[in-house]
Amino acid sequence: MTSTPHPDSPSPHRFPVVTVGAGPAGLTIGNILRAASVDCLVLEAETREFIEQRPRAGVLEEWAVRGLQERGLADHLLARAQLHTQCEFRVEGQRHRFSYTDLTGHHHFVYPQPLLVTDLVREYADVRGGAIRFGVRDVQLHGLDTDRPAVSYLDPETGRRTLVHCDFVAGCDGARGVTRTVLPQQARIARHDYGIGWLALLAQAPPSSDCVVFGIHPNGFAGHMARSPEVTRYYLECPPGDDPENWPEDRIWAELQERLGAADRPPLTEGRLIEKRVLDMHNYVVEPMVYGRLFLAGDAAHLTAPIAAKGMNLALHDAFLLGDGLIAYLTKGDTGGLDGYSAACLGRVWDYQEFSQWLSEVYHGASSGDAYRAGTTQARLRRLFESPAAAAAFAEQYLGKSSAS
Repeated sequence: MTSTPHPDSPSPHRFPVVTVGAGPAGLTIGNILRAASVDCLVLEAETREFIEQRPRAGVLEEWAVRGLQERGLADHLLARAQLHTQCEFRVEGQRHRFSYTDLTGHHHFVYPQPLLVTDLVREYADVRGGAIRFGVRDVQLHGLDTDRPAVSYLDPETGRRTLVHCDFVAGCDGARGVTRTVLPQQARIARHDYGIGWLALLAQAPPSSDCVVFGIHPNGFAGHMARSPEVTRYYLECPPGDDPENWPEDRIWAELQERLGAADRPPLTEGRLIEKRVLDMHNYVVEPMVYGRLFLAGDAAHLTAPIAAKGMNLALHDAFLLGDGLIAYLTKGDTGGLDGYSAACLGRVWDYQEFSQWLSEVYHGASSGDAYRAGTTQARLRRLFESPAAAAAFAEQYLGKSSAS
């Protein structure tokens, strides 16, 4: 790996770990380190107010919440999160309830990512005394292929470049972050494009169902996910790269009512749209997730389209493994966790990738314009509704129970 020479800096600092990115992965790693009295510096390009309000995912799997709870990071979550035990498919105007808790004894938590980030940053910075710098610019990584890596950044208050020496860098800054730009040529990035878009919406309206609803419709997929008693997340399948301005509110609500309609249910409760953006559905995986002293986590290492609501869960899985591995090395000299980090993460990553691809065919086959895909979609749905074995297998994957935690 080619390293940038260290820049001159009038105020060098040192931390055992520098984490780039203050999302769920980076903040969880920081909290794990601080709980073991290991110093860590978290660098974040945005303000604290921004990351505490940024709309993102909201579905947490039970094992992920258990992992947060074991690390003292779930008190607010457990007090405020909604428990979901069922999901619902709406096909040809008919409702099909799917009770995954009855099949497995497990459930989902619904807790919007901004609330989790707020909890994690408060615990890290305000309670555990962790160092964090918001609004940093031009982050650069140095010496990652040596045993003396460093990170530098422009301080937003002084405008001067600060150099921080460290033992390890945790890259948790997402798909567009700096850590993705320093991967060596031999890095393998596997990518899958679904060829569809989703119009992602947040409505200032109460949920119209007590569970997640998936609309399978010839016009395209639609999804309904509660975020709070006052706010609901909706998705509408649309062409990739579509302009959100092609979707005025009256068109959006007409399509949502059509695609999510059911003969025995009242119309959706409508409200003001407070977010409207188009997501082009794609997945990618970086292999391995370790390059020298750089360890990738979360979306910096892999992206799973929101088709199966797995992204935040994978980020937490990475964070648990990486945080524990760093503690073992820095406090005991035990290299096992760090040596096995990439392989341990990628097992779950690829399992979730495969499930996302399978579920995409269920969601989008009816609207593909391909009679064969539409027919296989119907076959999959019939099997899901009629076969206890198929239902149990789906429930395990939907809950993340089929992967080792």
